[in-house]
Amino acid sequence: MERAQEDMKFLGVFGIYKEGHKIMAPWRKIFNQITLAFILPLCFIFLAQIEISKIFFWRIRFHRYAQHRNTSTDWAVYVLFKLAYYTFLCIFSLLSTSAVVYSIACIYSHRDISFKKVMGVVPQVWKRLVVTFIVIYVLNFIYVVVAVVTMILCVYAGNTISVVFFFILMIIYIVGFVYLTIVWQLASVVTVLEQSYGIKAMNKSRNLIKGKFWVAFAIFFKLNILIWGIHSVFYYFAAYAYPWAYWTRVLVGILCLAVLVPIILYALVLQTIIYFVCKSYHNEAIDKPTLSKHLGEYERLYSLNEVQLEHV
Repeated sequence: MERAQEDMKFLGVFGIYKEGHKIMAPWRKIFNQITLAFILPLCFIFLAQIEISKIFFWRIRFHRYAQHRNTSTDWAVYVLFKLAYYTFLCIFSLLSTSAVVYSIACIYSHRDISFKKVMGVVPQVWKRLVVTFIVIYVLNFIYVVVAVVTMILCVYAGNTISVVFFFILMIIYIVGFVYLTIVWQLASVVTVLEQSYGIKAMNKSRNLIKGKFWVAFAIFFKLNILIWGIHSVFYYFAAYAYPWAYWTRVLVGILCLAVLVPIILYALVLQTIIYFVCKSYHNEAIDKPTLSKHLGEYERLYSLNEVQLEHV
């Protein structure tokens, strides 16, 4: 990322795409190692849960309609599986975000970087990201609950005005959800590269995205469409492709995984670049020595932990 700060503020959608490629190409080895350690398991869990959920639903239907058994135990096991799925998905999302953002920041600030160092620093970054992710999930939960309750009340009102109001609310809800998603993704980068985390990181992200919202929206919309498309292909042609041979479905599943992994990696790289673009757009100096010092603090904590473990 050798582009001057003044130039970065003018980057549009395709400029950010090109900048992402320029970063990844010379550092392919470190990004491949991060992919194998964190992003590949993340994508595997994301797709595998579709197949496992299908097995659970078939089991529940068989017990209920064929054997006329009580399925409360089956539903309890399914809920526990979903909780485990979201837990592991969250863990690998945190680790992947931490590793990619830290690596790009090291490249940008000309710090030495190796996979061993990334593996040592990521747990230090991860602790801060947990707080931000909890805040994000709480805010999203409140937003969804309020929106759903309001729309249900409109539907039950049963008059023409309430129906029109329902569709207006639906559009507002979708726009608001997209906005929150973009702010959330940028807040993850802010948490790693600045002192802010939690609510402060969300506020910082909200201020940074002003003026570059539509650029970020275009990038994340395209990436999410691709991810949704892969999810749909796996769902219909691998998990629920009844007439297809077993090995054909396995092949489709492997193909979906092979396409999803680089897309997730590229998305994490782009959200980090968008952070630097937004900083430049608001004329906030990207001080490389300060950034390098901030990253060095993570490494210092890692070294202290190593020394403590050696003493133990």
